[in-house]
Amino acid sequence: MDPLILGSLIGIVTIFVLFSGISVAIGLLLVSASFLFIFDGLRSLELMPEILFGKLDSFALLSIPMFIIMGASIASTRAGADLYEALERWLTRVPGGLVISNLGACALFAAMSGSSPATCAAIGKMGIPEMRKRGYPEGIATGSIAAGGTLGILIPPSITMIVYGIATETSIGRLFLAGVVPGLMLVSLFMAWSIYATWAAGGRSSLARVSYTWRERVEIMPRVLPFVAIIIGVLYAMYGGVATPSETAAVGALLCLIVAMIIYKLTSPSALWSVLRDSTKESVMILFIIAAAGVFSYMLSSLFITQSIAAWISDLEVNRWVLMGAINVFLIVAGFFLPPVAVILMTAPILLPVIVTAGFDPIWFAVVLTINMEIGLISPPVGLNLYVINGIAPDISLKTILIGSLPFAACMLIAIVLLCPFPGFATWLPNLVMGPAL
Repeated sequence: MDPLILGSLIGIVTIFVLFSGISVAIGLLLVSASFLFIFDGLRSLELMPEILFGKLDSFALLSIPMFIIMGASIASTRAGADLYEALERWLTRVPGGLVISNLGACALFAAMSGSSPATCAAIGKMGIPEMRKRGYPEGIATGSIAAGGTLGILIPPSITMIVYGIATETSIGRLFLAGVVPGLMLVSLFMAWSIYATWAAGGRSSLARVSYTWRERVEIMPRVLPFVAIIIGVLYAMYGGVATPSETAAVGALLCLIVAMIIYKLTSPSALWSVLRDSTKESVMILFIIAAAGVFSYMLSSLFITQSIAAWISDLEVNRWVLMGAINVFLIVAGFFLPPVAVILMTAPILLPVIVTAGFDPIWFAVVLTINMEIGLISPPVGLNLYVINGIAPDISLKTILIGSLPFAACMLIAIVLLCPFPGFATWLPNLVMGPAL
């Protein structure tokens, strides 16, 4: 069978299998084993266990459970609420300070936890009721938190960037730095839209200032600054050549647990066990997907599908930006239905040779891909962040939350468009800190 036709068949079967409700990892393994057995014989299955466990034989993978523990220990405390309150008190004199405080808290908490749902839950529980009380439109109140939560997979340290780095053998340090400027750009776009939409909706009174004393501003800072200092320390250790990403993640996880125990009295065995249990579950899930995606990639390569698709796309006589536009549409649609980790692991082996051949920077593409995945987090039918927000504010309809989130998805599309003619937004900081890529 022609490899391109076989590839189309595998894609259709994979979609149906994953839509059946089966876990992503098991679905990928079933599809891989079935097509290897049918088209390559029984002996090809003998390599599957070796590939499955060999994919996990990487020291860099240790950073994933460590960063997850780091985020879980923060998410299990009142750190999100304190961060929100601290920003609200300090930004109260800024017009629209409350919505800016929410988005700023989302950005900082996303950097600390690396989890979009955790960010939505932690900041939304405080921010949404407060914004509604002060007269902000419900769509802005919920949409800003849902969109702000997506920043967790872009602003470092990002699990998604780690997975992309492992899947494409790209420097994780460079990927982390590449997400900083685009992340700040997204935050700025979110803030600008939130303030304008609130003003346009007649919510001028909600943009009024609330007064806080200097004592009220300062007294909350000791609860927030230790976590922020840990994030800064982790990034410094990574880029200062002090330690590898895995080593800094381990130290960061330990320090976050210690700070949570000292400041927030997270000392009961049940609370600590809950943090470690949930972190282990999430880590195993991600690592299992990584291992299964390795088998899936081997199957595609063994049946010459990856090579044939790359050669076919390379032979197309189309402008490279048309090609990139088609890739973006594909990624957005895939993000509607699948989690970011699964999309990256399934598509990276096919797309990386294509974008490199077309002359695109893989570091820049990682940022574009991640923003596409962010759009999926606030878009139906999956739209995980939408359901998290609906759980926080059940009296607000899912339709209202979705409509409120759509302009923020448009802001993400604007960010992608800006990154196309100005790739330096993503590549300038990595090149500045780590030198030009070879």
